[in-house]
Amino acid sequence: MLPVRSIWNGAISFGLVSIPIKLVNATESHSVSFRQVHLEDGGRIRYRKVCELEDREVTQGEIGKAYEDADGSMIPITDEDLASLPIPTAKTIEIEGFVPAESVDPLQVDAAYYLAANGVPAAKPYTLLREALKRSGKVAICKFALRGRERLGMLRVVDDVLAMHGLLWPDEIRTTEGVAPDASVTVRDKELDLADALMDTLGEVDLDSLHDDYREAVEELIAAKASGEEPPSAPMPAAEGKVLDLMAALEKSVREAKESRGEEADADVTHLASRPTPKESPGKKSTASTRKTAAAPKKSTSRSTQPTKKAATKKQTPGKTSTTKSTKATKSATAKTPAKKTAAKKTTTRKRSA
Repeated sequence: MLPVRSIWNGAISFGLVSIPIKLVNATESHSVSFRQVHLEDGGRIRYRKVCELEDREVTQGEIGKAYEDADGSMIPITDEDLASLPIPTAKTIEIEGFVPAESVDPLQVDAAYYLAANGVPAAKPYTLLREALKRSGKVAICKFALRGRERLGMLRVVDDVLAMHGLLWPDEIRTTEGVAPDASVTVRDKELDLADALMDTLGEVDLDSLHDDYREAVEELIAAKASGEEPPSAPMPAAEGKVLDLMAALEKSVREAKESRGEEADADVTHLASRPTPKESPGKKSTASTRKTAAAPKKSTSRSTQPTKKAATKKQTPGKTSTTKSTKATKSATAKTPAKKTAAKKTTTRKRSA
């Protein structure tokens, strides 16, 4: 049973089939509304409709429509004038064709309405159109006139009811030119991997479980003030520094999302963040470490060569070659010894003369 009154009565034109319907709003606002008041004394601020020529307030019954011309003159337009417009959509929802639902851009979707069968004779054709839409898996694109202008619409089935979404005309959708970032930005694969991990962690959401926290908070505030109690205060958010590193922000987001769901943040997150990118060119640090690594074998080779030669000399079997080497070594040692002694004597002589 529909709890609201109809806002438009007419018919759906389905070829030669006419389906009398009543149009009702499918949505309602639960926002908390406020009144404007005078801060000095709390008095209500009201808007009054005043005739400029007579300088007096007029009632709703005295108010009509008019179009203001370029020269400022008013051209009266009555409801009868609009109802008698020579277009088929004045009192009819004219079906133009059928398309797959996914072909309708969500940007075009506007207000939503339910269509109720108006009278017993409308039940059969209403059910026929509903079942035909169900079986085809398509939506009907239509045109209708409401509140002084012709509109585009989309008919689809919700439960066992025909619903109509008002659609914006294609020329009412602005282009995306100038909206995207101006700078050329490259996203790395490991950044995408972390973004995918964050999406997987957050998972799907049950839309029916979501509710308006702001409205509830406003209602609690009003209730507290009405009863003379202290209004609830919002907890102060923890002060955090600005995260400039995108990878660090993604990694932290994944960990916090896992913790909020009672899951342990495993090492996969760190692995994704630290995994090297094949296309990434080495920086200064990696170049320096490469040079050090390349230079290291030369040092270790020269050091390891000397002990090897000594060890080989000690382990050699006595022979002509080893005798010759030891003789040369003895002569070299004998030649070096006097030089040291002479240097010592010279040093002693200098000290004495001093």
